[in-house]
Amino acid sequence: MTASAHPWLSIIGIGEDGGLSLAARTLLAQASLVVGGLRHFALAGPFAGETLAWPSPITDAVPKILARRGTPVCVLASGDPFFYGVGTMLAAHVPADEFLCLPAPSSFSLAASRLGWSLQACRLVSVHGRDLMRLVPHLHPRAKILCLSWDETTPATVAALLVARGFGASKLHVLEALGGPRERIAHDRAATFALPPGDPLNILAIEVEADAGARIISLGAGLPDDWFEHDGQITKREVRAMTLAALAPRRGDHLWDIGAGSGSVSIEWALLDPANRATAIEAHPDRAARIARNAAYFGAPDMAVVTGRAPDALAGLPTPDAIFIGGGAGSDGLIDLAYAALRSGGRLVVNAITIETQALLIQNFGARGGDLVSIAVARADKVGTFHGWRPAMPITQWAVTKP
Repeated sequence: MTASAHPWLSIIGIGEDGGLSLAARTLLAQASLVVGGLRHFALAGPFAGETLAWPSPITDAVPKILARRGTPVCVLASGDPFFYGVGTMLAAHVPADEFLCLPAPSSFSLAASRLGWSLQACRLVSVHGRDLMRLVPHLHPRAKILCLSWDETTPATVAALLVARGFGASKLHVLEALGGPRERIAHDRAATFALPPGDPLNILAIEVEADAGARIISLGAGLPDDWFEHDGQITKREVRAMTLAALAPRRGDHLWDIGAGSGSVSIEWALLDPANRATAIEAHPDRAARIARNAAYFGAPDMAVVTGRAPDALAGLPTPDAIFIGGGAGSDGLIDLAYAALRSGGRLVVNAITIETQALLIQNFGARGGDLVSIAVARADKVGTFHGWRPAMPITQWAVTKP
């Protein structure tokens, strides 16, 4: 215990069997207010104090909980409150020395134990209140995914997604009401999925198998150009890989992609780590809409897309850790503004196609340092009955780190 020897808020995890430790039951008996779902109340009640069922949205309960600061309050949560649970939400408002958490096993832990899977080797995903397309980047052959469902319709919806993306051979395990008397586990293949909707409280385990021709989102940079919907305004695969390397993404970094075109750079940035954030800024509404479609297709549905022209469209955006300015978007004023917007240690990468923009990069390289690189790419192409090299327009790339 810290100096605050008697935390007023207790966050208690509870399983489907309703089992609680003596410490948890003592805290519940002493609470003047118990907060939780109706299912939790049925499992753990009755209580001596008042009860507050989670409202919608759930955040509306926070002021009511904070109003009881200093008096004993208990919050009941499923499993581990700090694993896709309410614990994180509450900890944003209550200092750690003011609460005590007594977790129960999470549904992820229970599912792994039922299937004999190594939990640390699984990809853990939640689509509870989140976009289903978050699953897409994790669809790799032989991968094992544990997915927290939204409701009883999630397994069939995921099966349809797997079939559509070329993973129909994948095996699905639907684990319902784990740890309680209603526990049930059922199995089927995605391509033949015919299990009826069951308990809304379920977790889906996926053994990923790829069909021939399935599009697998590579862990490396430089996804094929023709996987993106675009109108020709796209940073080509080889240049994109070099651009991402120059941007030097780190976990949790935020990228501004100015003049995003198809969104290929910002999408690949977002795919590198679930904590990465990207904002694609695009002046043309049709391209901005296309970026949003591409982001959803590749499994980055939460990526921000701003329709507008820089610099006006940059006002009010979160401070970036890195900025990319595409080949057609660079100007001296924009480069200065972008450099000023970066936090210390932030990276700026500008690609230039035209001679005029290349001249600007040479000037900035002389004034600010960094790396100035010429990128030339040629692809093999038909020349009669033979093949020859078909060169693309060369790119000048300037990359600099702000002190």
